[in-house]
Amino acid sequence: MSSIATQLGQSFSDHPLRMTFMKWQCRVRQLNMRESEGRPDDAMMPGVYLEGADQPLGHIITLMNKSPGYSLTPELQHMAKKTHDPAQRRAEALRFLSATYYQKPAEFSDVLTATFPAGSKGAVTIRRAKSCQLVFEAYSQRFDLSCKVWKLAPHNLLHQATMAHNQLFNPGMPPDTVVLGFEPDWSNSSSCGPS
Repeated sequence: MSSIATQLGQSFSDHPLRMTFMKWQCRVRQLNMRESEGRPDDAMMPGVYLEGADQPLGHIITLMNKSPGYSLTPELQHMAKKTHDPAQRRAEALRFLSATYYQKPAEFSDVLTATFPAGSKGAVTIRRAKSCQLVFEAYSQRFDLSCKVWKLAPHNLLHQATMAHNQLFNPGMPPDTVVLGFEPDWSNSSSCGPS
């Protein structure tokens, strides 16, 4: 059984780099929700490097999801169903996500997720590689995360959380959207810059 299926997104690693990264991600994502209305920036959009490549395959928008014990997926799903007005839905999502959602890094899974359109050649290429480097570079900080890549099934809790979050900002997202999970190997990852 794969580690992502076993852990369901819960990491029990106390690696110092893990906590540094998680705290940084929570801080920049909360700031982003408050000041940029959730528009993804470089802190959320790492370059994806496949083995041996000196240029990224591209940049992806990553999500942080709460670990199952702290999941707020039902609340996110309820917000999406409450109104058909995209502006109202977005405004409520921004209020919710900019308040206390990102204040406790320990409540989050370190498995990052990203969505791709069905049939995406990029998703297929990344998935076939089975591993990649995600390079986050923003706010004078750089993280190089060595990650295993998983295609998440619709019943996976991280898949459900990712879809619920994205439907708040993109209500027309197709149900066959592909969700990939990126599970960092902290012992083979690195960072530089202020922590």
